[in-house]
Amino acid sequence: MQIRKFMPAIVLVATWAMSASAKDISVVVTNNEPTQRQELVEVDVNNVYSQMGIAKGTAIVVKNALGQEVDYQITYDGKLLIDAAVRPCGQAVYTISAGRPQKMKTYVKGKMYPERVDDIAWENDRTAYRLYGPALQRSGEKAYGIDVWVKNTPDLEVEHRYEVELSNHKKIEDLKKAGKTVEAKQVEIATTYHFDHGYGLDCYKVGPTLGCGAPALMENGYLVMPYSYKDYKILDNGPLRFTVELTYNPSTVQGDKNVVEHRLLSLDKGSNFNKMTVWYEGLSRPCDLAAGVVIHEEDTQTLKCGRDFVAYADPTDNPAAQNFQIFVAALFPNGVSDTKPLLFDHPRNGAAGHAVGIVRDYQANQRYTYYFGSAWSKNDVRNFDEWILRINGFLDALHSPLEAYIK
Repeated sequence: MQIRKFMPAIVLVATWAMSASAKDISVVVTNNEPTQRQELVEVDVNNVYSQMGIAKGTAIVVKNALGQEVDYQITYDGKLLIDAAVRPCGQAVYTISAGRPQKMKTYVKGKMYPERVDDIAWENDRTAYRLYGPALQRSGEKAYGIDVWVKNTPDLEVEHRYEVELSNHKKIEDLKKAGKTVEAKQVEIATTYHFDHGYGLDCYKVGPTLGCGAPALMENGYLVMPYSYKDYKILDNGPLRFTVELTYNPSTVQGDKNVVEHRLLSLDKGSNFNKMTVWYEGLSRPCDLAAGVVIHEEDTQTLKCGRDFVAYADPTDNPAAQNFQIFVAALFPNGVSDTKPLLFDHPRNGAAGHAVGIVRDYQANQRYTYYFGSAWSKNDVRNFDEWILRINGFLDALHSPLEAYIK
């Protein structure tokens, strides 16, 4: 009994001793480009523990050159993320010590919302996104792609949007049943996330399209649309990165009846672009793979298909009333065979077609990685020319990443 009584004290002493004997190390981040960089860098966290001489999982503190603590995250796949700022052609040094870090601000977060047909919604300090789940598929509604929720605040507010919207549905319906249509409309305008209440809204049309950035296999030149996800697992959930793995229901492609799509999707603090890795099981022969963005009939001109990206200025679900644009894109740093618009013979539910990048002769189980994302003309990107600059800058950064090593 005495041993049990003093165990906590022994553990505390051992922990203190381990922290006291830990070796401080430095992470040097090098920027080889003549432009300012602010992005997440990765180092192997097991290497960090080893170099410091501490046990895996020991609490650590990361500080910048001024001695201030900076936010970090340890990811599901063993990476230590540091939010690094590095001047043009310069270096930044971060010191890692054993110790309990201060409370960190969460910039990236996501979750599944069973109260809203199993949506999975996630956001960072720039934009929010969502994709649709099994409950929506059971309802028969056809929404295949990825949705965009624009925002002009760095704060996380998706959960609040859902709460306000959904908690007022009954009140609105009760007012309508009572014949109080004016009052019902007033409550709806004041609470719906389809209106901007000063911090953004949902006004992007998805429907039976790829929306912003979804992938799809192709058959005879046509997209074989994915439906809703079947299973999901959230692997990272802030403060700096959100990662979710998704599995989709089997579909039929080129006569193969059990083609299963897998996605690994992540979003980092400060980024306009999500990282998507997609692969398919069950293909008996090569098949073309596409990814891209929907083109709406209200504007089929503000579109650019570059060598390694497709970009579009979406007019929103009500162009005349909104008077702003949502900039969307899919980026292909690993290359594609072609980028082009695939237009329908006639508009479908307001969609004129898609702008896509196409990978020819995709092989089963081959993992393909690309990026997709968005910006808002009322927030961080004012016009389409700026959007193209943002895209090219992001691609340049991918091809010349910041270099981080332990010293």
